[in-house]
This record gives sequence, structure tokens and C-alpha cells, in this order.
Amino acid sequence: MQLVRQKEESAARRMNQTRAVVAVLTAAAIASGCASGDGSDAVRPAHGQQPLKAPPARALDSYAQQLGAAQAARVAAAKRWRLAKTPLAAPAPPRTKPRLTTRKGFEVKGQAKLPPVFTTIPTRQKVVFLTIDDGAEKDPALLRMMSDLKIPYTAFLSDYLVKEDYAYFKKMQSRGVTLNNHTLNHRYMPGLSYEGQRREICGMQDTIEKHYGKRPELFRPPYGNYNEDTLRAAKSCGIKAVPLWNSEVFADRMEYREWDRDLHPGDIILTHFRGREDWKGTMPDMVRRLMKTVTDKGYAVARLEDYL
Repeated sequence: MQLVRQKEESAARRMNQTRAVVAVLTAAAIASGCASGDGSDAVRPAHGQQPLKAPPARALDSYAQQLGAAQAARVAAAKRWRLAKTPLAAPAPPRTKPRLTTRKGFEVKGQAKLPPVFTTIPTRQKVVFLTIDDGAEKDPALLRMMSDLKIPYTAFLSDYLVKEDYAYFKKMQSRGVTLNNHTLNHRYMPGLSYEGQRREICGMQDTIEKHYGKRPELFRPPYGNYNEDTLRAAKSCGIKAVPLWNSEVFADRMEYREWDRDLHPGDIILTHFRGREDWKGTMPDMVRRLMKTVTDKGYAVARLEDYL
């Protein structure tokens, strides 16, 4: 009887130790943005990986090891790519998607029946969304860096630049990046007729479907300029939403739309496929600038499509 009691006490101690490890790791995950803000028990350690779910007590040790390994991988990747800090992991996306409406002051005639135009996703989670426009620079290091760091982003492509190397963006798509519409030739849309705008938008829909297998539902007008005809044409081409941006990141700085020159929960961040010919740095330099700013302010980069 004494031996049985000793074995039971020993097993209880091991279980308590395991629970303590899980508690510490889970607390660290929450602090780094891993915990869901909607009450879910799912933990999403990084883009492209399945959420980790708290298991029954018998599997707590394995769960603790998964959390620890995910955090160790983030730390190691941050060191390899010379980030100032380890990026915070995005929380699990909301089960119920936010309702998207056009930002005040961005409306056009008949807006209620047209795709919404917005610069921020409604959310209380400390997340921001990275979007990259055009397609001029095709830096292989960007693909490796973003995959290694598990940083999600969304591309808005213009065919006159993309057609130089469709395969580059196919590799990007294979790594989980959604490829969206930024028109065929990056024209100033309000300067075109309705039919001219429709050719630019629908033509890019056809091009993306031909090369990448799917017609986009997101459209960003060049320079952020649009009118009623732009949104009417976009809707006729199958576009559901028009994300603009609330801040922009370069290799050497951040620029902001708002008066407080700061980030806000749900902000969409713009950058471009650019290199040293246009910037004071490379695309990896841009990512380092972005992640330092975002991480210092306590934000994680989340996947835009998870909130739409």
C-alpha cells in the first residue's frame, strides 16, 4: 500500500510540473500575441501552421513541447535575419469576421451597393496587416525571409511588372500568399472612362486566373485613387472589397495617414516590391524596419484574408 501511495504521489508531482511548464509557456504565448482575443482556446503560433489546441491532461507534456519548439523557431529565425526583436505571433483569427464598411470620407455616389473601401479592419486585437504592391522587385531573399519568419502578407499585382517573371509570384502563391488585383498597367483610374477602367481591372482578373488559377476578390486602385466608375467596374469584375492603407513602410522609415502618426489595431500597412534602385535599402531591410516598429509597439502581423 505504501509503495502504491508513493507511485501516485510521484505521478501527481510530474503532472503538476508539466502543468506549470504549460502555464509558463502559455503565458508567454499570450504575451507575444498567441492567444485568441475571442475566448478561443486555440493558439496560432505562426502563419502557415495549424493552431495548437490545449489537449487533455495526459497530453500536456507534448503540448508544452510544441509551444516551446514554436517559440524557439521564432527566436532562431529572427536571429538569422538580423531582426532587432523576435516577432510576436498573431492570435487566432476571429470566428466571426468583422463587418467591413467604407471609411467615412471615402464614399462615392451609390456606395451602399459598391465594394467597401477601408484602411483598417475592425478588431480589438493588436494586429496589423502587411500588403505589398506592384511587382517591380523580385527579390528571392524576400520569399525566403518571409517564409522563414512566418510573416503573412498580401500582394496586389500589376501585370506590366509581373509579366517579367510570373514564376516568381507563383512561388509566392505556393507559400500561402494571396495574389490580388492592382490593374494591368497601373493607370490613374479616375482619368479613364468606365470601360477603360473595366478593361484594366477585368483584364488583370483574367491574367491572375490564367497564371495563378483563381480570380481575386480584392482590388487596390493605383495610387489609392478611384471614383464611382472604378468601384462599379471592380464590382462587375467580381471584386468584393477595396483595401487601401493607413500607413506605409519603406526601407528606412514609416509614414502614417493619421494625425497621431501611430499604429492602431487592424491597420493595413502598404509597401511596394522595390529595391536599392528606388529605396535606401533592400526588401529585407524594409521587413526589418517594419518588424522593429510593429514589435516595439506590441503588435503582431496577421493574415488579412483571415479577417475578411
